[in-house]
Amino acid sequence: MKALIFTVTAGQGHNQVAKVLCDCLNEKGVETISVDAFEYITPVLKETISQGYLVSTKRLPKIYGKSYRFLEKRDEDSLDSIVVKMLSGILSKKLVSFVKNYSPDVIICTHVFASIMVSAVASSLDANIKTVGIVTDFTMHPYWEDAKLDYYVTASELLSNQAEKKGISASKLVPIGIPIDPKFAEKRDQKDARKCLGLYDKTTVLVMSGSMGYGKIGKMIKALDETNLDFQIVSVCGYNERLKTRIDRMDFRHTIYNFGFSDKIDLLMDAADCLVTKPGGLTTSEALAKGLPMIMANPIPGQEDRNVEFLLNNGAALKMSSTFPIDEALFQLLGNKKRISAMREVISFLGKPNATWDFVEFILSLN
Repeated sequence: MKALIFTVTAGQGHNQVAKVLCDCLNEKGVETISVDAFEYITPVLKETISQGYLVSTKRLPKIYGKSYRFLEKRDEDSLDSIVVKMLSGILSKKLVSFVKNYSPDVIICTHVFASIMVSAVASSLDANIKTVGIVTDFTMHPYWEDAKLDYYVTASELLSNQAEKKGISASKLVPIGIPIDPKFAEKRDQKDARKCLGLYDKTTVLVMSGSMGYGKIGKMIKALDETNLDFQIVSVCGYNERLKTRIDRMDFRHTIYNFGFSDKIDLLMDAADCLVTKPGGLTTSEALAKGLPMIMANPIPGQEDRNVEFLLNNGAALKMSSTFPIDEALFQLLGNKKRISAMREVISFLGKPNATWDFVEFILSLN
C-alpha cells in the first residue's frame, strides 16, 4: 500500500502531523512520502504563505482574527469560495503528474488548502484513490466544506455537528483525534519524570508558548513568580532565543527551569501538575493525551479562539484574561481539588492518546 501526504507550511502543526504520520505509516509497511504542496508548485508560493501566516498572526493578530471570523460566516457559494476553488484548480495542475507518477492508494491532507487542491484535480486522478483530510484544531475551519474528500479526521466526535452543518456527511467523519507523536500516549510516573529531568519533586507549573515563543511570556512568568503559592516553574521558549535570554537574565523568587527548544515535551508534561499554554491544536491534544489540566493564554485570534471555546465549554481548561490574570487562574486551579478532579475526568474523555495508531489502522482498512 502507498500513501501520499500533502501538507502546507502555515505554522508548524500541519508539518508535525505530516511527519508523525509519515514515520508511523512507513513503520507499518505503508510506503509513504510527505510533500509540501505549495513548495512543490513553487518555493516562492510556500515562502509567501508561510511568512504571510507568521506576520498576520504575530504582528496583526486582530486583523487576522476579524478575517477568520468573516470567513466563518461565508457560505460555499460566496465569491471568495469561487475564487479559492479557481486558484486551487490552476495551482494544483502541477500536482497531477506527481500523483500519477507516485500512484498512491490514498492521499492524506493535513491542511484545508491542500485538501481543496486535491479536490480540484480529483477528476484527473485514478478514481480508486481515497482522499483523507485531517482537521488540526478543535473546530471545523472555514473552507473545509469546499474540500470534497472521502473522509475527514476530526479532533472529537463533539465536532460532528459542526461538520454536518457544513454539509459534510456523518459517514465521512472519522473522529479519532488529531494525530500526535505516539510517545504522548505513554505515561511516566511524575516523581520519576522530575528526577529524570533534574527537577525538584514539588508542584510544577509548565509554561509553553508554541515553537516561536508567541505572547508576553516573560511578563506572565513574572506574574507567576509574584504569587505566594509554593511551586516551581518550567518554561519552554521554543525557537525564540531572545525570549529565553530575557528570562535567563530575570531574577525570581521561585525556582525556574528555562528551556529553549526541547524534544522532551512529553516528559515535561509528565512532570507537571498543570500547563500554561498557547492553545494550539497539537499542544492541547498532547496535554489531553497526558491528562494534564491547562490554563490557556495568548490564543491566536481565529482557530485558537475556537480551541479555547471548545475546551472551556467542555470543562477541560481555564483561560486567563485581563480580569482573570494568571496568578488568579493558578490559585483557583491548584486550590480547588474538586475542580481538578472534574477536569481530569473530562480530559480523560476528550483525550485521544492513540490517535496516530488509530489513524494508521484506519488507513490500512482502506486497502
